[in-house]
Order: sequence, then structure tokens, then C-alpha cells
Amino acid sequence: MSDYRGEGRGDGRGGYGYGRGRQQGGRDGGQRRGIPLSELDPTLTSISHKVIGCARDVHIALGGGYDESTYMTALQQEMRAQGVNFKHNHSIPVKYKDQVVGHSICDLFIEDRFIVDVMARYGDVSGAERSVLRAQLKAADLELGLIINFAGRLLKDGLVRVLNVDKINAAKGIAPGSYDGAEGQGGDDAQMYDFDEKG
Repeated sequence: MSDYRGEGRGDGRGGYGYGRGRQQGGRDGGQRRGIPLSELDPTLTSISHKVIGCARDVHIALGGGYDESTYMTALQQEMRAQGVNFKHNHSIPVKYKDQVVGHSICDLFIEDRFIVDVMARYGDVSGAERSVLRAQLKAADLELGLIINFAGRLLKDGLVRVLNVDKINAAKGIAPGSYDGAEGQGGDDAQMYDFDEKG
């Protein structure tokens, strides 16, 4: 498995997770800048790159056109082969005032560090899908989640990282609800372009 970070992007921004669509026009009409992957725990980013590599291998082998359960099964098989520990359909308790008021089920809970949501639907990942993953991250007190949509011709077009910005900022001593981004632009999710994919 090769290293997919920052290769072939051609935009001079390394592995920053810049994207298109919602990210270009952001909340203030300018281009949004996400939190650089370099600001996350290196172990976490290393594991996420390994999962992305597994997803890439599955997508190259199968291509688009199958249902979500087919990709889910193939991705689990590839992660086992690559030594990635995960829990499928993991239940996350949702608390309100320190009381559990419900549970949210995530597709994959990777190495007890981050969440992966697997999709196989044509079209861009929606704001609602990002919001669900962001809520799961907050409930589980995790920094990073990935949405992997296998439906497209290129897997990189369906990779979105979602961040729990409040947790990341809390580790830096920044108050919840604030963003620590360039020129006041904090991105909490972005299209991922951390690897090249042939085809």
C-alpha cells in the first residue's frame, strides 16, 4: 500500500483537505480553509490514511454501482487483512446533562479513535449527512470522522473528513464555538484529496 497524502493535488496546499462545492463559497463567500491534517494527532491521521488506502483498494477492485452493504463487507474484509481494528454498527450513547437520552449507531468505529460512515449513493455528500457524523463525533468525544461514498468513478470525490472542531480547539485552549482557522475561516469538514487514484 502506498502513501496517498498530498500526491497529485496540484493546488500547493499539501494534505489540508481543501475541496470543492460547499468549501468554495463557504459561509463568508470566500474559499474555506479546513484545519490542516498536520494539526491532528499523527497516530490518528496515520490510521485514517490506512483506512483510506483500504477503501481505495476496494473501490479499484469493485468500481461503482453496488449497494452499500457490498462495499461495507469488502471494506471490513480489507481492513482485517491490513490489521485495522474496528467495530461495526457501534452504539454511541448520547447524553444530555450527564444522562443518557439515546444512542446513535455509527457504521464503523476504527481503533477506538474515529468514525467512518460508508455510503454508496450518487451525488455529493449532503450537509445532513455531515451533520449526523458531526453529532456522533460530539457524542463520542472524538476529533475525526470520515464519510466514504463508493458510488463515484473516483473514490477521492466521495471522501469527506468531518471534524469535531470544539474538541480540537479545547485541546488548544480555545473556547467551544470558536474556530481556529486562517483569516477567521474555520472549516469543520472538507473534501479529502490526500491520495492519487488511477482510473
